[in-house]
Amino acid sequence: MATKTMESMENDVDPSTAGEGTENDPASEIASLRERLMRALAETENTRRQGERRAQDAGQYAIANFARELLQVVDNLRRALGTAATDAEAGKGDGLIEGVAATDRVLTQILNRFGVQELNALNEPFDPNKHEAVMETDNTEQPPGSVVQVLENGYMLHDRLLRPARVVVARSPQQSSQAAER
Repeated sequence: MATKTMESMENDVDPSTAGEGTENDPASEIASLRERLMRALAETENTRRQGERRAQDAGQYAIANFARELLQVVDNLRRALGTAATDAEAGKGDGLIEGVAATDRVLTQILNRFGVQELNALNEPFDPNKHEAVMETDNTEQPPGSVVQVLENGYMLHDRLLRPARVVVARSPQQSSQAAER
């Protein structure tokens, strides 16, 4: 970037006119050089700020790919706990389930410490920026356009979407009647 600025500054100065400008109006040449210097300083400052922003983003979001992969582990742990809950109701309590639950809690705490937060999508209005609609259903008491079931939790990394929540959305009654007519 600095090379480009130096080249453009050199191209701006025409040797044949430089001598004439000094003899005719030294004040305008000084003003022109001062303006070019100020522009070069401003460009340098902008480049510095841009570099700082990129470094800050890199530090804050560097774990995005790692966290995205780790979410598969979280999903599997939660599936195991869901299955264990049905087994516990049947009277099959197990120490293994307590260990899986503890692992899930610790993993969630670690993710939270690094800025990964779970999205709360259930019973919320559908937001295409945070949710991925997998299905629509009309068997619900929820208002149309709201999330009635979460198939896969969504996550944010600080203020960026890491993974959208995969959800089932309530269909409006008009859409249901149109589908029935077909």
